Amino acid sequence: MKTVLVTGAAGFIGSHVAESLLARGDAVVGLDNCNDYYPVQYKRENLQLLSSSPRFSFVEGDLCDRALVEKTFARGGVTHVAHLAARAGVRPSIEDPFIYQEANVQGTLTLLEAARKAGVANSVVTSSSSVYGNSTRIPFREDDSATDRPISPYAATKKATEVLSHSYHSLYGLKINVVRPFTVYGPRGRPDMAPWLFIEAALSGKVIRKFGDGTTRRDYTFIDDFAAGFVNAIDREIGFEIFNLGNSATVSLNEALETVSAVTGKKLNIEQLPAQPGDVELTNADVSKARKLLGYDPKTSFRDGMRLFHDWFVKHRA
Repeated sequence: MKTVLVTGAAGFIGSHVAESLLARGDAVVGLDNCNDYYPVQYKRENLQLLSSSPRFSFVEGDLCDRALVEKTFARGGVTHVAHLAARAGVRPSIEDPFIYQEANVQGTLTLLEAARKAGVANSVVTSSSSVYGNSTRIPFREDDSATDRPISPYAATKKATEVLSHSYHSLYGLKINVVRPFTVYGPRGRPDMAPWLFIEAALSGKVIRKFGDGTTRRDYTFIDDFAAGFVNAIDREIGFEIFNLGNSATVSLNEALETVSAVTGKKLNIEQLPAQPGDVELTNADVSKARKLLGYDPKTSFRDGMRLFHDWFVKHRA
């Protein structure tokens, strides 16, 4: 049995990864500051769900608090790390880059230093598909040099976490797998992300703000597929590797809106707006490396995933 420290355990992806670990018999120590980036109530509900397991414990606090993080490692007997805590979002990072630097870069550095001192067996650090920017090398591969030229502060901080992780592997021999998620969505999803916003607006008759001409494409990844790949990355003590965790099939904004209309049975009220600065034209994951080394096998189509998300939303949020 592993004892896994899951940072960001109260959040969308973190709570799903923690749930998967608990389901297979691991112990989980959750760490989260439960900030108000989106309603704290949703995070409390996630924690309540996890707390039904006797193998879950929770520490509320800031990842930049070095003393707290080191105490959490020591008291929890942590053997593995699942680092999912982050300040997310491209557009907000342009408005306030400093909070992204603190949460994503300083927080990751604090965690890596504590993991080094604790001698953990393996860590997984979460980056982002945003590091690829507007790469023209399609599909995106992990060795793409375009990641050295991020086009938003958020992407820059995520690239920094990758570089820090490699430094700690090189200097201290820490075993670290870095994963790059591609637009993860599904039950308990973040309310600032397009799938949530689209479903909510469709069901309530509110306006959906459509940025650009609708031809931008995203590699939407259902949460269950991503969590399975992430847990496999915890188990594979390879050394240092970077993995794309996406679906590998792209969906245009226009296609996404058509799917939302289909799964909700509603006609959409769309407001056409200009494209936003910092947004990329396309995300498309080459997942061949993750398939080979992690046994990663995403199976959920966007339409099927959105049906599942819609059903959850109607039950818990509508």
